[in-house]
Amino acid sequence: MLFRVSSQDPLPLHEQLAGSIRRALVDGKLKPGDRIPPAKELAEQLDINANTALRALRDLRDEGLLEFRRGRGIRVCPGAEVHGELQQLIVELLGEANRLGYTRADLITLIERTHP
Repeated sequence: MLFRVSSQDPLPLHEQLAGSIRRALVDGKLKPGDRIPPAKELAEQLDINANTALRALRDLRDEGLLEFRRGRGIRVCPGAEVHGELQQLIVELLGEANRLGYTRADLITLIERTHP
């Protein structure tokens, strides 16, 4: 199975699924134009709620990684592999910043100071 989630992981299931799809993009297992299974099918494969899978897919759509087309399904957007790699780094940065007690606003301030 290409995507994985674990009930033992402290991250919410939708974030785990979104991260798993991002990793597949970065690793080259998914490429622009590839079809992603519908939320209901993903939910059945991963033994999670369909709304959880849909939330992950919508988050990725909002990030510009996936496109939803009526009658054509869900596909990886052109350029998503580069965008996915950067998005994965951002997720890791936010996690590390959280661990160190920094907020998103703190990070934005640091970035603006570092690269005006």
